[in-house]
Amino acid sequence: MSATVADPLQPWREAWPQALATWSRFTRLQDPKLCHSRMQAAAEGLTGSFAAIRLADQRIVIDLEEVQRLQLQPYALEILAHEIGHHVLAPATASDHARLLARIRRALPTLEAHAPMVANLYTDLLINDRLQRQSGLRMDAIYRRLAAQPAQASSPVWQLYMGIYEELWQQPRGTLGGSTDDSALQGDAWLGARVVRVYASDWMIGAGRFATLLLPWLLESQQDARVDALMDTRHAGQGSQPVGLGQLEDDELAPAPHPASDPRITGDERGGGAQQKSDLPADALVGGPAHSPGQMREPFEYGQILRAAGLDLDDHQIAVRYYRERALPHLIRYPSRPQPQAQEPLPEGLQPWEAGDALDAVDWLQSVLQSPHVIPGLTTVQRVHGLAPGREPAVEPVDLDLYVDSSGSMPNPQAWTSFLTLAGAIIALSALRVGARVQATLWSGTGQHLHTDGFVRSEDDILKVLTGYFGGATAFPIHRLRDTYAERPPHARAVHILHISDDGITTMFDKDERGNSGWDVAAKALRVAGGGGTMALNLFSPLPSRIANAGNAGWTGDLLRARDAGWNIHVVRDMADLLQFARAFSQQHYGPGGMRVQ
Repeated sequence: MSATVADPLQPWREAWPQALATWSRFTRLQDPKLCHSRMQAAAEGLTGSFAAIRLADQRIVIDLEEVQRLQLQPYALEILAHEIGHHVLAPATASDHARLLARIRRALPTLEAHAPMVANLYTDLLINDRLQRQSGLRMDAIYRRLAAQPAQASSPVWQLYMGIYEELWQQPRGTLGGSTDDSALQGDAWLGARVVRVYASDWMIGAGRFATLLLPWLLESQQDARVDALMDTRHAGQGSQPVGLGQLEDDELAPAPHPASDPRITGDERGGGAQQKSDLPADALVGGPAHSPGQMREPFEYGQILRAAGLDLDDHQIAVRYYRERALPHLIRYPSRPQPQAQEPLPEGLQPWEAGDALDAVDWLQSVLQSPHVIPGLTTVQRVHGLAPGREPAVEPVDLDLYVDSSGSMPNPQAWTSFLTLAGAIIALSALRVGARVQATLWSGTGQHLHTDGFVRSEDDILKVLTGYFGGATAFPIHRLRDTYAERPPHARAVHILHISDDGITTMFDKDERGNSGWDVAAKALRVAGGGGTMALNLFSPLPSRIANAGNAGWTGDLLRARDAGWNIHVVRDMADLLQFARAFSQQHYGPGGMRVQ
């Protein structure tokens, strides 16, 4: 009889409970994905390394083929415990992963592309030092195996990184792959070990210091396969939803000092206790000038951070996330007051109660009166209710028909903050909160328009429209306004028409492709909509006094005529003022008291 082939997964299954217990006996994660081949691992999102984490579903993926190639089979417990550490300690969540990358990017001017690698190395140090010293795991043995792998040359980053482990664990220099003859590398290895220990419980703050330490060595380093093999958080954020990235945090704004200038590291309150190994200017080493408190990130920077975190998103998808996050703090509160009923329940009679009906629906008194022997499903009855007109009127929200200018005078919302897009997002999402439907139209030159499929309730559909960009000429799509209200049912819900633009809105009053007057189209739309109309316009002078004094020529005269025709014209002198307008408009139309009586 042939010998039974050992199950290669068995050691990993046995090590899994022990690995969880190294962090806490209460640690709970889904079982790891143990992949027999690189192809299977790639299907799970693992490439380039022998292990990885997924923050979206809190999973660990192990490539057993790569583990075998690197001769790491005896270290199942250590590898699993390390990957669990990424879920438990650092970065732990998708949001903290993105925040960590944001800090590291600021400390790596011109080398921001290396931020994911630096973040991976830094969190590995935090996790491995704890497992080696507190849990007694053989983390150093793993690095000895990796150091023994054939390589053309050890990069400065690898030598510095291994030197930090040698300092942390009091290993002889060079035993893990650290430098044995470069005093600058050895000095920075000592500083790196101090960063890990001093900021172990405040690792988000220490991240910038660690990145500043690595910055000059990154300039000298070439690609190192052994460093690549450690990248287990490279795609960790794929499919996740990081939040809280729109605004720069106060502690992120402070420049990150080199560890040699940090008195918490050196113990020298005067700072500057060691020489920085760099020819870069001082402002580059500390992450450049600080931002003002409360400053918001631009969409392009927001997108760079998400991509560094492993999210595979295009500019448009990133913009949707960005403006949703920026809009949320300004939305109206969810309605919390009791809504009056249009109709009230009225008892009308009895019907049999059968098994499967709600138990609390049984009318026990009437059931007993009909038969003293209660038999469920045979003698049990329940009361039937009809509806009678209520004493208070019902209310309903006003739908929103939103038109946003995307001509060349407007910023691209996918690269820079567009207050037109932000204002539109705030108002549209506030309308959705109270049950209204929204039709959004983005427009620029002739034939350049993007719109939702009528009035919808989908946030994503609306934001996809608002975050688009044309940057062309200025020609309002009159046919959109005409067709929306051409055959609207007479008893349809009232609609408020809102335009966000500048003086280019007056192209709405030109003739359409059929020769119809834009004035007539706008007047009919305003009449049929039944909920009023507003123009929020970025103009150089306030209305109505300046325009009234300027006479009736050009666009000023058109706006005066529009105001007299029933359009409420709100003027902002700066695009940023649209934020205040959006909040006030949302409160007026969708806050308490903004609902219409049916």
